[in-house]
Amino acid sequence: MADRLNYRIEVAAHAGDRFDEILTPAALDFVARLDNEFAGRRRELLDARRRRRERLGSGEETLDFLPETRAIREDDSWCVAGAAPGLEDRRVEITGPTDRKMTVNALNSGARVWLADFEDATSPTWQNIIDGQLNLFDAIRRDIDFTTEAGKHYRIGDTPATIVARPRGWHLVDKHIRIDGRPVSAGILDFGLYFFHNARQLLARGSGPYFYLPKLEDHREARLWNDVFRLAQRELGIPQGSIRATVLIETITAALQMDEILYELREHAAGLNAGRWDYIFSVIKNFSERGADFVLPDRAQVTMTVPFMRAYTELLVSTCHRRGAHAIGGMAAFIPSKDPEAAAEALTKVREDKEREAADGFDGSWVAHPGLVDTCREVFDGVLGERPNQVDKLRQDVVVTAEDLLDVASAGGAVTEHGLRANINVGLRYIDAWLRGTGAAAIFGLMEDAATAEIARCQVWQWIRNGTKLDDGTAVTTELATNLLDEELSSVRAELGPEARLDDARAIFVETAMGEKLPNFFTTAAYARYLVQPSGS
Repeated sequence: MADRLNYRIEVAAHAGDRFDEILTPAALDFVARLDNEFAGRRRELLDARRRRRERLGSGEETLDFLPETRAIREDDSWCVAGAAPGLEDRRVEITGPTDRKMTVNALNSGARVWLADFEDATSPTWQNIIDGQLNLFDAIRRDIDFTTEAGKHYRIGDTPATIVARPRGWHLVDKHIRIDGRPVSAGILDFGLYFFHNARQLLARGSGPYFYLPKLEDHREARLWNDVFRLAQRELGIPQGSIRATVLIETITAALQMDEILYELREHAAGLNAGRWDYIFSVIKNFSERGADFVLPDRAQVTMTVPFMRAYTELLVSTCHRRGAHAIGGMAAFIPSKDPEAAAEALTKVREDKEREAADGFDGSWVAHPGLVDTCREVFDGVLGERPNQVDKLRQDVVVTAEDLLDVASAGGAVTEHGLRANINVGLRYIDAWLRGTGAAAIFGLMEDAATAEIARCQVWQWIRNGTKLDDGTAVTTELATNLLDEELSSVRAELGPEARLDDARAIFVETAMGEKLPNFFTTAAYARYLVQPSGS
C-alpha cells in the first residue's frame, strides 16, 4: 500500500513514551489512504448538515420520514449482519475514556461490553488520544495492568468485557496529524489506528474489530462509514464483514432515518443505541430559534418518560428488532455515593430506568460506573434469563409518527432559576475539566461528558434568544445570564482553587451560550484554541 502513496504526512506534535509503536509509517500511510479517499465526501456531508440546520432553524424545512427511501422502510426482506462473537449478549455495557485505569476497571467490571470512548468521554489532547490507542493495544494483547497510589495492583481478569471503540465524529479533525497540509479527520484517525494495529489480533482471539459510531445525522453519513469499512478491510486483507458497528441515534434527524442507517451499514451493522443526552442536545440545537413550542424545561425535567422521548426509544427498539439488530438503552450516569440514603435513592432511579428499558424490549443498557453494573445486570437477567437478547420481541404495537418525535412541547415542565444556574455551574465545571484533560467528569454525583456541556450551553442560548420566562415570571436575558454566570463562577472558583482554568471556561461558555449565533459544538473551536500542541512542546 505505502508505495502507492504520494501524500505528505506530518505529525505536528510531541513524541510521547511509546508513541512510535502506534504512529508507525505503515499505520500513518493506512490512515492517509482512508482520509484522502473520503475527505471530499466528508466535507460535502458536513456542508449538507450546515444547510439543513439553517433551513430547520428558519422554518424553511420540516422534518419527516424521507419519501425517497420509503421502499427501504417498507421492505421486510432485509436484515443486518447482526451479532458477532462477543456481541451476542450485551445486557450491560460500561462506557468511559481510554485511560489506563479505566481500561483495566472497565474490562474487569462484569459488564459484557466496554465502550472505549475516544469521543465525548475523552478530552482530545494529543496525549490522551495516543495513550488511549496504546492502552487498547496492550489490553487486546492482555499486557496491561494498573497500580493505585495506595499500591494496589490490578490486571485484566480471565473474562474481560468485549471492546467496542468509539471514534470521534465526522465533524471533528485532529490538527496534530496533517496530510498534504490539512488536518486529518479525527474519526478516521481513531478508527484507522485502532483497526490497523488490532483487527487481526482481535479476530485471532475470537472477537473482532467493533465500533460505536457517534453523531450521525443521516443515512448518507452511515454510507460513508460503510465505505470506509470496506476499504479498510480490503487494504489489510481482512475478510469483508468482519467489522461490526453500532450506531448511536443521538440526533433528531437520524431518528427519522433509523431504517435507512441500518440499511446502509447492513453488512456491518450490529445495532442502534439510544444516546439520550446528545439526542436532547440535538433537539435544542436544531430548533433553538423556532419559538416556545420547541423550548425545553430544565434539563433534569426532560426524562425518558416524557412523550417525545418515549416515542424515540420505542421506535428504536421496533426498528432494530425488525431488522435483526440489537437495541441498546441509554446511560445511567449516577456515581454510587458513600452516603447510604443518597446511594439507595440513586440505585432506585437506575433500577426503574433499566426496568422500563428491559420491559420495552431493549437488549441491554449503559452504565458509567462499575458500581452500577450489578443493578443493571439484575434487571436484564430478570427479563432475559439465559437468553442472550430479546431481538425476537418485535414490538409490532409501536406506531410512531414524525409528529410524535417532534412533539417537544409534550415534555411540559418549567424553566427555573435553579435550572439556569445549574446549566451555568455544570457547564463551567465540565469545560474546566475538559480543558485540563478530563472528558468524563464527576459533577454532583453524575458522570458527565461533553454532551452535558452541550445541553447546558444550548439551553441557556435558547432561553435567552426566546426571552423564556422563569417560573417566577422573570425573563431570561443576556444581562440576567451574565449576572448569574459571574455569581456561579465565583462559587466554583472558591471550590476548585487556582489550578482550575475557569477564565478560559468562562470565555468558552460566553462564546457558545451567549453569543449572537449558536455554534454547532463547543468542542470544535475550543479544541483548536486550547488543546492543540505544536511539535516539540
